[in-house]
Amino acid sequence: MDLTFALRRKEVVESVPAISKMVERWPALFTEDQVYMEFNRIAGKNLEQEFYEGIDRHSPRLMEIFRSKRGNVGKQLTELTQQTRTTGPTDIRTLVLRGLPLILGDDTTDFYKAAFDSDDDDSFRHIEVGILLVEREGAALSSLHLSPASVKIIIEGAVMMDNIEDLPKAMCLLFGLSYALHLNYPKSMKLTFQFIQQVLLTLGHSELKPKLQTLKNQLAM
Repeated sequence: MDLTFALRRKEVVESVPAISKMVERWPALFTEDQVYMEFNRIAGKNLEQEFYEGIDRHSPRLMEIFRSKRGNVGKQLTELTQQTRTTGPTDIRTLVLRGLPLILGDDTTDFYKAAFDSDDDDSFRHIEVGILLVEREGAALSSLHLSPASVKIIIEGAVMMDNIEDLPKAMCLLFGLSYALHLNYPKSMKLTFQFIQQVLLTLGHSELKPKLQTLKNQLAM
């Protein structure tokens, strides 16, 4: 994959092939190790390490911000917090990644989707870019799907990666795929992705959007 990097980047950026074509041409690109390696080739960063370290560094302050919210957003954040089972790293990272879009005003309706293993593929055909949380049969209707049985990454209505252990890993891999495949960030989750890029990973030189700058300032308090 190192030897074909220049050719692959030229093809991805200039030709903008369909994702299905990319799967045919470069199937190894859709494996966990290669997503991380491709991101390192493009951005010169250890995505997995810096993504998790960034979340962990800001989690205590983000939790305080979550608790301070009122109204509908505050109610949703309270429900997420109440359904977070432990204070372990994975559960806290999941809570942060589910809560971030709420405080930034993003819409997760067509991004975080839940399904049972027995559901057919038509349930996510309309999803351009998203994360599918696969629940165990019999999961409570009130569940917010914070600890699914497994997670899948959906791009252009098809499963690109599956059997992912948890939501934080899926989000990390999807961010990496966004770079590898030269994808635009999903419109409904644009601020969340920009937060990951500019605040967690300190990538890019453009000015922060007002909401992101405000949140960054709050994190520094």
